[in-house]
Amino acid sequence: MVALAGAALVGPAAPAAAGGSPRGHDVSSHQKNVDWTEAREEGARFVYVKATESHSYRSPAFREQYNGAREAGLLRGAYHFAVPSASGGARQARYFLRNGGRWRSDGWTLPPALDIEHNPYNARQPCYGLSKGAMVRWIRSFSKEVRRATGRRPVIYTTTRWWNDCTGSSRSFRSHPLWLANWHDVPGPLPAGWSAPTLWQYADQGPLPGDQDRWNGTLGQLKKFARG
Repeated sequence: MVALAGAALVGPAAPAAAGGSPRGHDVSSHQKNVDWTEAREEGARFVYVKATESHSYRSPAFREQYNGAREAGLLRGAYHFAVPSASGGARQARYFLRNGGRWRSDGWTLPPALDIEHNPYNARQPCYGLSKGAMVRWIRSFSKEVRRATGRRPVIYTTTRWWNDCTGSSRSFRSHPLWLANWHDVPGPLPAGWSAPTLWQYADQGPLPGDQDRWNGTLGQLKKFARG
């Protein structure tokens, strides 16, 4: 994922051996005008689009990307890049929900996603200056607001190292779908609390625009996940 300054179905499998597991990608304003028809022809079946960051940034490319993906026949969802040092979780969730983060059971919309990872603005504060307990409370506050408004728990995008370091290996969010970021041939160790990733971001470049992702299951299961 890229910040503004630069975002348990079956066992995990390497990209080259994933067989029928649907491929997807995630994009932000860095990808600008995406050729969605070409992306689908390259094998994309779903995409997550960056909608917001913190409580004041909305991607200028979001609406065109989000609608373009749908018109090309891709399942699509929106994600929010968290900046926990800027404001509370509930406030950022409300901003996200007002600016593209809503979900509806139309069979095309993936549940909202929270991108929470290393701090791109201050390398000396990878956890945004929050204690482990405060970080868990921040994530819980964001999650509760999204679930209150949409009925869905947000997908959590993170890395194993960041999660274990910054939440103290919290297991409090194991009921949330995990979107694991690990740019290797296999998913590797998972963040505390999860036994398998729901989504896996396995590369930051490839045949599809933006980062490369896999759904950990079948296309039918992916469509069911979208419907809720």
